[in-house]
Amino acid sequence: MKTPKTNKLKILNDPIYGFISIPNSLIYDIIEHPYFQRLRRVSQMGLSNLVYPGANHTRFHHALGCLHLMQKAVQVLRTKNVDISEEEANALYIAILLHDIGHGAFSHALEYSIVNGIVHEEISLRFMKALNEDFDGKLSLAIQVFEGKYHRKFLYQLISSQLDIDRLDYLKRDSFYTGVTEGNISSDRLIKMMNVVDDELVIEEKGIYSVEKFIIARRLMYWQVYLHKTGLVAENLLVNVLKRAKELAMNGVDLRATTSFKYFLYNEVTDRNFTDETLEKFSKLDDFDVLASIKEWTNHDDKILSSLSNMIINRKLLRIELQNEPITDSYIKKLHKKLKEKFQLNKEELEYFMFQGSVKNQAYNPELPVKILTKKGKLKDIAKASDQLNLQALTKPVIKYYVCYPKSL
Repeated sequence: MKTPKTNKLKILNDPIYGFISIPNSLIYDIIEHPYFQRLRRVSQMGLSNLVYPGANHTRFHHALGCLHLMQKAVQVLRTKNVDISEEEANALYIAILLHDIGHGAFSHALEYSIVNGIVHEEISLRFMKALNEDFDGKLSLAIQVFEGKYHRKFLYQLISSQLDIDRLDYLKRDSFYTGVTEGNISSDRLIKMMNVVDDELVIEEKGIYSVEKFIIARRLMYWQVYLHKTGLVAENLLVNVLKRAKELAMNGVDLRATTSFKYFLYNEVTDRNFTDETLEKFSKLDDFDVLASIKEWTNHDDKILSSLSNMIINRKLLRIELQNEPITDSYIKKLHKKLKEKFQLNKEELEYFMFQGSVKNQAYNPELPVKILTKKGKLKDIAKASDQLNLQALTKPVIKYYVCYPKSL
């Protein structure tokens, strides 16, 4: 009896774009690989659902959305006589599909607590190289493009730039799932206006207002969503939970956790000892492991770990003060004194429940300009081509400062 052939040219139904097609069997097989399937269990926005209850979409959603938009971009550029071979197009599809594959559980939290000195972009590259071995070298060109080592610059710009496919999807997707309509950009319009001049990705002058909206939408989404003050508290609390768990584990304290998570708690993992075996273990670690473990820790004997875990599980978060000016030392000392007296904590323990920091948002970076192609064939930076005076203002980084401490203080 013959084994029935699998239809690998499937279509998927996406709430943002409708039907998404898988362009070829190689892409299908990559999507089916356990490394990629892990992204179903990694949230796109970390703990933002504690602020916006609908923000439960995953890196898997986002990667497929990027694949869809990249297919559109290739199609548009080809209609404008930009020569993109089938091999180059496929490399773009694979590179954008896998650009976030190295994200750990709850996105960035692991980078600051459990895995040291290695960022998700580097882990993504390691995953791509491992997949390249599995698929007999068919990802080699995609890796070149992803690293920016391929000779055609605009291909890399489609993957990573101020107006790349990644941003075109996540702004629109995150806007949809959070319900924050200010981020709802016209990704279709922006892609339709793309062109290539002197091997550089540009936007035709007709699309200038769409670019303006994109930059302003990005600014609003950062302050309203990605850097929302409650989200900042939750993210920092998660980092502190993981740091405390790591500290206890390194001191030999028994912690109930999933097998995948235990490996990273009880072993010091850095960029120097991040081997193929480590990558395999990392590929089995996701949000489910971390959340299940934190639920267990709500009843742990260590009061710091159990208190922090309960704050996250039951959404009993710290108070946060966010302001435009740096927090004064005298105010920090005053809060420290109150906290120490009320909760009888030593200096080391205090740092888990009271901490400060800053966040920066630069909506537009003039050092990596979005070029506008004028009707006369000249290239202009969007900040100079636009008649919106506030676009120039958006080139300046805005820094805000915060301090977090218990609400009962």
